[in-house]
Amino acid sequence: MERLQKVIAKAGIASRRKAEELILAGRVQVDGITITQMGFVVKKGAVVTFDGKKVDGENKVYYLLYKPKKVICSLNDEHQRKTVVDLIESNERIFPVGRLDYDTSGVLLLTNDGEFSNEMTHPHFHLTKSYEVSINAILTPDEVKTLERGVTLDDGTVTQSAKVYVTRKNFEKNTSELELSIQEGKNRQIKRMMEALGHEVTRLHRFKFAFITILDLKPGEYRRLKPIEVKRLRALAGTGKEE
Repeated sequence: MERLQKVIAKAGIASRRKAEELILAGRVQVDGITITQMGFVVKKGAVVTFDGKKVDGENKVYYLLYKPKKVICSLNDEHQRKTVVDLIESNERIFPVGRLDYDTSGVLLLTNDGEFSNEMTHPHFHLTKSYEVSINAILTPDEVKTLERGVTLDDGTVTQSAKVYVTRKNFEKNTSELELSIQEGKNRQIKRMMEALGHEVTRLHRFKFAFITILDLKPGEYRRLKPIEVKRLRALAGTGKEE
């Protein structure tokens, strides 16, 4: 027996958190009965349907994409913009693991494994994401220390400590470039951290997710993750250490 949201996630329809939203929206049925309560346990042999279609297990797939700028992290877009799913040829119903903004490039994972997606994105697991950041100001030593300690964002929350390495300062153009590593994944977090200091991000590129990089890929290119890479990612998410 398994909880309903886990069944939906394992079928590759959505991450577990997104599956909860689908259940609350009345889009999931068990043996013909619409279930909207969280924590509902599916008995062995029960028939689960989503939007009227039977939920079956899928072959789990894991992709690494070099997300280009001006591509949206979504399954579809009302404005007909290109999505990250459009860039990958797959017979499975894949979805992005987390998000990168429309104008942000870099490492993006996609999968049809909801459990894997939850492990990679849930705040509890603290996987490190590393970014190259360009801003329209000279970052001062005090501001570096503020970023390292934690910044108060516009909603009053305080970010966890970050690792900051300033790679370039251009005093003539009044710009800075830095590498910034965080273990959270708040909405627009890097940009909001810089906004809290009064600075604007002019370029944002995620060059590493845990140990995963895109050095062998060009913008728009992708490859399947190797089984050993999936295993290592899951080990890091589970214990903080590789097996």
